[in-house]
Amino acid sequence: MIDRAVIRVKAGDGGHGAVSFRREKYVPRGGPDGGDGGRGGDVVLVADPEITTLYEFRRRRRFQAERGGSGEGGRRHGRNGRDLRIRVPVGTQVRRVREDGSLEFLADLDAPGAAVVAARGGRGGRGNARFATPVNQAPRIAERGLPGEEAELQLDLKLVADVGIIGLPSVGKSTLISRVSAARPKVAEYPFTTLEPVLGVVEIGYDAFVMADIPGLIEGAHSGAGLGHDFLRHIERTRVLVHLLDGASPDPVRDMDTVNREMELFSPQLMEKPQVVAVNKLDLPEARARREEVRQALEERGVRPRFISAATGEGVDALIREVWTLLSEAREERPAVPEVPVLRPRVREPKFRVERRGNVFVVSGRVPEEAAAMLNLDDDEARAEFFRRLRRMGAASALRRAGAAPGATIRVGGKEVPWEG
Repeated sequence: MIDRAVIRVKAGDGGHGAVSFRREKYVPRGGPDGGDGGRGGDVVLVADPEITTLYEFRRRRRFQAERGGSGEGGRRHGRNGRDLRIRVPVGTQVRRVREDGSLEFLADLDAPGAAVVAARGGRGGRGNARFATPVNQAPRIAERGLPGEEAELQLDLKLVADVGIIGLPSVGKSTLISRVSAARPKVAEYPFTTLEPVLGVVEIGYDAFVMADIPGLIEGAHSGAGLGHDFLRHIERTRVLVHLLDGASPDPVRDMDTVNREMELFSPQLMEKPQVVAVNKLDLPEARARREEVRQALEERGVRPRFISAATGEGVDALIREVWTLLSEAREERPAVPEVPVLRPRVREPKFRVERRGNVFVVSGRVPEEAAAMLNLDDDEARAEFFRRLRRMGAASALRRAGAAPGATIRVGGKEVPWEG
């Protein structure tokens, strides 16, 4: 099972606005009728129960949504780009990879149909019909569409299972899940035969639950030894744990302590989950001979063990009934009433900032940068519109206070233009 993938997504660019004038017979002076561009499509990740792994993202790593259509004459607006819906398994956690390599958590898609917008489409540009005024009744400017957002995403899949089987390597986890379900994992007499979690559906009467065979943990797993982090993350989603011990091991109690310690060091919440301890391999003479010795050692630690043989099925039915009882209780537990959140208003960011860098005056901020991106600043009429917007938002006054005189170079969103004052 592939449980981690890194992909790059890009939302659709916005469509460009149109420059057009009404041309009809008997209408000698038709006004501007350029339509607006359409919005670019979003990139949306959706949890789909029919998808079980992230394997597909090994073959395809780049995804792009449809761009918006451009506007046309007759006030015909471009159509919006279609959203790109990427199906991922239920239980996928989505994080955005920042430029410095750190991760920003976006969503936990832990239910069928859960969705998150990973990249938003660009806004469409306005056509010249939007710029008509009593003073300028025939504008020849239109806006370009804004580019869609682009992001690198890390997808982590955590299995969603009711019950997880944990234990050291080669204690019989794969044999147990193949005994109680239709799952058929690889079974062999060497450690780490199972390299990826295996899910199986266990039927009990008219009910059923999902059981996961979690690959064996080793000492140091919490710090990443072996494939520790990859395995431990799957335990977090389970409600009940079956802790399987090897009855033929020299010290089953120490084995239990090793696994529990690694889980606690990885996440203390894992130790709060109900555990059923089952001592396996009762079919082996040495394990059966030490049965009472192991029972007494575990009971001294406050643990009431079950003794089973996953190979022959001895004691397995009783184990599953106990697991079902604990699982039913866990499902019925009502979530704690959350604390009333303390609402703290966000600090309102200014629309723009003006900063002098040598002989260049830099205007930054979402609003002015979008205006610079959407207008062709090489065109006199578009540049005049851009300066009008700067004056309306107060940036012109800020530039004068910073020392900008007519003819000074101002930089907005990577574009440079001479300031007209």
